[in-house]
Amino acid sequence: MRGSKAIGIMGGTFDPIHFGHLVAAEAARSCFGLSEVVFVPSGSPPHKADRFVTTAEHRFLMTVLATTTNPYFRVSRVEIDRPGPSYTVDTIEALRARLGSDVRIYFITGADAVMELMTWNRPDAILEMCELIAATRPGYPPADIQRLRQAVPEANAKRVHTIEVPALAISSSDIRARVAQGKPIKYLVPETVEHYILKSGLYGGPLATGRAGAGPLSGFYR
Repeated sequence: MRGSKAIGIMGGTFDPIHFGHLVAAEAARSCFGLSEVVFVPSGSPPHKADRFVTTAEHRFLMTVLATTTNPYFRVSRVEIDRPGPSYTVDTIEALRARLGSDVRIYFITGADAVMELMTWNRPDAILEMCELIAATRPGYPPADIQRLRQAVPEANAKRVHTIEVPALAISSSDIRARVAQGKPIKYLVPETVEHYILKSGLYGGPLATGRAGAGPLSGFYR
């Protein structure tokens, strides 16, 4: 670990990762002076227990492919390798234990997710250990920004920051649907991710031929 003063954590299902995620991470890194952003693909997302989620190894490998050209991006297997539901608070606790108390941690996520923060596991502990960066699309209604800040206890409102990300119009669900319908996803995801999706037959695409294997990758960082 570098002698950093502030790092970002970007958690998500990444099913698949797309340019919206990458642009949001880079915007947060630049705006908040982060020394690096750690992408954390969820292992078993508890909020999606009632729906199909692509195998964790596929999502991890796509995230590695998408981030490999940015020297400030890292990918963690912490949630994939940890058994049980993937709770954000456990991930932040693990990282906080490694970093100590002097490093500021920023958790980067979408504004809609922040509005649901108080339904997460141990939200008070999350707000004590890190600050939140809520990514919004341009033109996000001021009323929704106000609701976002009201979604957390008043004492922690200053620990919630917002950034505008034009690429947030891209969504993973739309990408999955486009693949299933045989529509192009070029320029919505990195080229390496596009090739991986097609070669691995993910999302019911026309080139579905089976599942790609995964190597024995481990550790908190790649």
